[in-house]
Amino acid sequence: MNIAPTLPALLERFFTDRLMRQRRVSPNTLASYRDTFRLLLTFVQKHLGKAPSSLDLKGIDATLITAFLDDLETHRSASARTRNLRLTAIRSFFRFVSYEEPAYSAHIQRVLAVPSKRHDKRIIHFLVRPEIEALLEAPDRSTWIGRRDHTLLLLAVQTGLRLSELIGLNRSSVTLGRGAHVRCLGKGRKERCTPITRYVSTIIEAWLAEPSRHSSDVLFPTIHGDRLSPDAVQYIVAKYVQVARLSCPSLKHKRVTPHVLRHSAAMELLQAGVDCSVIALWLGHESVETTQVYLHAHIALKEAALSKIAPLESGEITRYQPEDQLLEFLNSL
Repeated sequence: MNIAPTLPALLERFFTDRLMRQRRVSPNTLASYRDTFRLLLTFVQKHLGKAPSSLDLKGIDATLITAFLDDLETHRSASARTRNLRLTAIRSFFRFVSYEEPAYSAHIQRVLAVPSKRHDKRIIHFLVRPEIEALLEAPDRSTWIGRRDHTLLLLAVQTGLRLSELIGLNRSSVTLGRGAHVRCLGKGRKERCTPITRYVSTIIEAWLAEPSRHSSDVLFPTIHGDRLSPDAVQYIVAKYVQVARLSCPSLKHKRVTPHVLRHSAAMELLQAGVDCSVIALWLGHESVETTQVYLHAHIALKEAALSKIAPLESGEITRYQPEDQLLEFLNSL
């Protein structure tokens, strides 16, 4: 008689063996997957009246997962993007289970067939050169914190590093002189080097010449020598955007986050004529398709393309009239 595998045993192997030991996912990915299953198990306990530790694999079926995803949107106001992110974690677990427990392949395939939800893709936000310059002028460089923040913002808008990559930098991550660059650990634990300009190199060199706080190797530490948190960097950016708005009114209509600085770096490269494949490598994108969003957002490139098109000749424009009733029906939909 086959005994249904317990969910706790499978989940433990999924996190310890698959995610941590085999795939060596980043702490951010691990935390995202952990939170997904916390929410899912809480939902299951509430609706089935069973403790998570007593569940078996068949207790989590496609119908229950669909109800969970709908609950996220209805009661937690989760966006379609967040819903899909939770579904990705669940699918990853069930793909792992398909190798561990092939006898349950039919049950697993029904779960894997739960569809993602389509969502609107908004145009990305970015800063233009005058806005970038106003932001960089905002910190008071007569103070230690002002010099730290100015260097941090300058490096962010020139390299386009992700927030996690930026706060993860150490003093040893920077190479100055010929071929100056910063080395970071990005998504999927992929290490990459990003070059820095001579001006940025000079600013960082001056920053590195200052005594480190509490002998810390962190490139941008707190006053106690600890690593800045993501919330701290969000606050730093918001604080200086508020100051920059006094001299650059266009910033009043923009919501600026650390990720907007990353977008701004990409748009600067695109405007300089750098190919999308190179920008993808620069930003650490898995696919060039991810970088295509910058082409959609760059109105100047679209205007340049429009100027190359011959104008339409004036003339009478007639509406298409289908000759068949079925075609007419389809045209009316």
